[in-house]
Amino acid sequence: MATTIRQRDGVAILEPSGKIMGTAVSDLREVITAQIDASDAPRMLIDFSKVTMMDSSGLGTLMGAHVAATRQGGRIGVIHVGKNIKNLIVRSRLVSVFEHYDTEDAAVSELSSES
Repeated sequence: MATTIRQRDGVAILEPSGKIMGTAVSDLREVITAQIDASDAPRMLIDFSKVTMMDSSGLGTLMGAHVAATRQGGRIGVIHVGKNIKNLIVRSRLVSVFEHYDTEDAAVSELSSES
């Protein structure tokens, strides 16, 4: 699994690809942690369009990222969440934890504002 990172209007956009399982979870955790540590109030968008599968440890990494970012006054949004990952989030009763957006433009606009 590889993760592309780019910046747009103060929002770090992470684009993981492949399966978020096994050792890939640790890789993603390192990428996310570095982004959170690099900002006083991290704003992050995770684009799941290239992710084919994620297990519960991947979901745990996202929850940890949400907690860490929130503690620093930051926010994390998600876009292009596929059916399998969405089902995992819903089954875990965590669907209301993540900020869901329909498009990257909408997400960046909302996450870059001071809310």
